[in-house]
Amino acid sequence: MKGFWEIKLNIFVGNMSNYFIAGIQQVGIGVPNVHEAFKWYRQHFGMDIPIFEEAAEAKLMLPYTGGKPHSRHAILAINLKGGGGFEIWQYTSRTPQPATFQTNLGDLGLFVAKIKSENVQVSFDFLKGKGVTMISDVVTSPDGGNHFFIKDLYGNIFEIVEGKDWFTKGVKTTGGPVGMIIGVSDIERSKKFYAEILGYDKIIYDKEGEFDDFKKLPGGNVKCRRVLLTHTKPRTASFAQMFGSSYIELVQVNNYTPRKIFENRYWGDLGFIHLCFDIRNMQALKETCEKAGHPFTVDGGSGFEMGEAAGHFTYIEDPDGTLIEFVETKKIPIMKKWGWYLDLRKRSPEKPVPAWMLKTLKMNRVKD
Repeated sequence: MKGFWEIKLNIFVGNMSNYFIAGIQQVGIGVPNVHEAFKWYRQHFGMDIPIFEEAAEAKLMLPYTGGKPHSRHAILAINLKGGGGFEIWQYTSRTPQPATFQTNLGDLGLFVAKIKSENVQVSFDFLKGKGVTMISDVVTSPDGGNHFFIKDLYGNIFEIVEGKDWFTKGVKTTGGPVGMIIGVSDIERSKKFYAEILGYDKIIYDKEGEFDDFKKLPGGNVKCRRVLLTHTKPRTASFAQMFGSSYIELVQVNNYTPRKIFENRYWGDLGFIHLCFDIRNMQALKETCEKAGHPFTVDGGSGFEMGEAAGHFTYIEDPDGTLIEFVETKKIPIMKKWGWYLDLRKRSPEKPVPAWMLKTLKMNRVKD
């Protein structure tokens, strides 16, 4: 079965040759207090290097904010060990709202963020020692890997998984996010979407039943089908070596009618608000998304600036309405104190940024 699906999924990735995906750039997290959240994430996950911080009005997300602009405060933080970042996002013009119901495994949307670790047991002991809410002990996934689940101070669920690749040394055993568990209503349709547009063309496992490693999650006793996807080819483009490999785990539940996690709420409310990919060549990506039946729902334009960074951002929806963001980075600060910025408009789309240059971002580290 695995070989069959690898062949079938490979059919869908041919259109990717005109654009480049560097990897998961960040996971957006709606929080009630941006600075409290940033402190927690750097102290527990090592997300201690801010790429930008900005308080401004979000004018371009109107389809997902009730048709009105709202003020917000956001920090994009990374862990230089590798993986993506967190876009920590707080409404300041309104009170961010939680879900009005208990979200369960299989509910539609971004349910769990995957964080990579160089030693899962050491990460478990560290986080437990810090008083973090531990959902599970170290358990085994269907592919034989060790992992465990925790909650942050706001109740967001994170899965600590075995890391496969690393960019540089860091202050914690964990790196950044390397994937998500996403609730879907039709796995076959969602597999096609994540392969065709995002290149997740390889199936690591495809299993159905009740799973011991899921049982401690909310709603985890349900019978479900779970499919773990990754990409056959290494990612390319500017920051690929830092972001590394990534994974999408799709979960479809049986005997339970799932609800949308962001049902009757705004983008930016509490929880995981989007999954963002760093890309090059937005126009080619736009054409591919349109052909696949998933056109941009938001297009921020090529001149968008956010704090010290600048780029072109867009959004699409997956088949269940989950928000996927794309960012074509134009400029990021390398050493803010000396006014050194990396201008990616002057670089070839597929050419990686030199590792030594990205490693100098450690000069911006926030220490506690």
